[in-house]
Amino acid sequence: MRNLVALLAGGLFGAGLHLSGMTDTTKVQGWLDVFGNWDPTLAFVMGGAIVPMAIAWQLTRNRTPLAGGSFPAPPEPKLGRNLVLGSVFFGMGWGLSGLCPGPSIASLSYGHWGHALFVVAMLAGMFGAPAVRTQLDRLAAPA
Repeated sequence: MRNLVALLAGGLFGAGLHLSGMTDTTKVQGWLDVFGNWDPTLAFVMGGAIVPMAIAWQLTRNRTPLAGGSFPAPPEPKLGRNLVLGSVFFGMGWGLSGLCPGPSIASLSYGHWGHALFVVAMLAGMFGAPAVRTQLDRLAAPA
């Protein structure tokens, strides 16, 4: 049952990405081009995600999921090196390709080799990040 719910939620998420234009790289790059031909329509998509999630965090406080387990803890509101580096790399990939992780997976259905290349590079970065973080932590540690 849990996998069926996950499949339905993922399908709904993918459909939402497609309908909102988040899988259209030119639309995303237009959103990021604030000094050129700026396209503000994705602000509504972001608001449509942020507002319900903020409400969900409030409603799930001190509750447990119906299917068991627990809800994830709210993110730590701490600004640190990991958050800044992660944000920079995420932003560079998003700005250069017009794709972020969710839409990149959904865009694989288009069959474009560039989208597949992005997903491969994204996965390499995800799997390589722990090693890079370990090296950075070693360099930052006091001698």
